[in-house]
Amino acid sequence: MNVLAIGAHPDDIEISCAGTLAKLVKAGHQVTICHASDGDKGHYRIPPEELIPIRQREARQAGAIIGSEVISLGMRDGNILADHEGNRQMFIDMLCRVQPDMVITHTPNDYMPDHLSVSKLVFDTTFLATLPKASKQYPNCAKVPSLFYMDNLSGLDFQPTLYVDITETMETKTEMLRQHQSQLVWLKEHDNVDVVDMMVTLGKFRGVQAGCTFAEGFIQHMVWTRPNAVRFPV
Repeated sequence: MNVLAIGAHPDDIEISCAGTLAKLVKAGHQVTICHASDGDKGHYRIPPEELIPIRQREARQAGAIIGSEVISLGMRDGNILADHEGNRQMFIDMLCRVQPDMVITHTPNDYMPDHLSVSKLVFDTTFLATLPKASKQYPNCAKVPSLFYMDNLSGLDFQPTLYVDITETMETKTEMLRQHQSQLVWLKEHDNVDVVDMMVTLGKFRGVQAGCTFAEGFIQHMVWTRPNAVRFPV
């Protein structure tokens, strides 16, 4: 099975669902990680032209830990617009290239504009990519993939409909997140948070809810045309 995880920025996926991705890889599934933006504004002192290659390298290093391809769509922080035709086409082309059976992305009520735009772009284009001639570069997607939303940062206003026990892959998840050293600095300075500690705390909390040591929570998008009979394969 092909699984595609799409975040707005490098590090979003590692924070919210990398434990599940690691588990999927161990189960024999193909996992691709995509971030829409290069994360050019995620540092107070490193200028964008220097930060972009740093963040690309950090993202590749994180994906390599579980053997996943990492795709960047090359957008810029703050400019991921959901109704922009060019942005839609980039998402459609990427989906047609990957041909996912399952997609994981941000929730529609996440905390910042880039995340919200990615959530809407993913919902829109996972359908649009199945239409004839959707992409000029790749065959149209064979089916509308199942869609899962990953946890909000700190779990605010997020009630999971599914939990994945990531106790065995928590160390891998932590190692993946630690590859994003530039963002450990940025989130501490911008949001006054130790993001690794926050991630571990949320994992423990979801674990308490799920009856295990560490867990990740998801909400499945339940609408017609989504293959809702497909079970989460972990």
